[in-house]
Amino acid sequence: MHEAEPGTIETFDILHLLKSLPHRYPFLMIDRVIEARGDESGIGIKNVSINEPQFQGHFPERPVMPGVLLIEGMAQTAGVLCVNAHSRGRKPQLVYFTRIDKARFRKPVTPGDRVEFHMTQTNRRSTMWWYKGRALVDGVLVCEAEIGVMLADNGA
Repeated sequence: MHEAEPGTIETFDILHLLKSLPHRYPFLMIDRVIEARGDESGIGIKNVSINEPQFQGHFPERPVMPGVLLIEGMAQTAGVLCVNAHSRGRKPQLVYFTRIDKARFRKPVTPGDRVEFHMTQTNRRSTMWWYKGRALVDGVLVCEAEIGVMLADNGA
């Protein structure tokens, strides 16, 4: 991990995400992070595919991305921002999803959609962060929530 210069905009590809987060298929909910500005804000990208396991049982006749997985994508995007801004040069810390408030689901997300998780930090205290998240598909709001995340020593 490295420390970005203030005001630097970073992009994290899938290989970087795999180093930053403990999640793996089928529970890694983001494919890339773009426009990361330290732990202040960033955009996570999820390319939704019919090959994902949730679509076998979540309305197989009309596949819809479960809302809880959209929220998880927001939390993982926030987690990547925190880990990369604060694990500088050492093994990344674990990030835990600690809170969800004001979740609203506006439109269904279906296979073929590209979801953008726009995360903006609203508060920070010690090892805890709070973010406002918005999930967009083609510029249309599909989900929004306020979430909290916490970094913890991974024990390794």
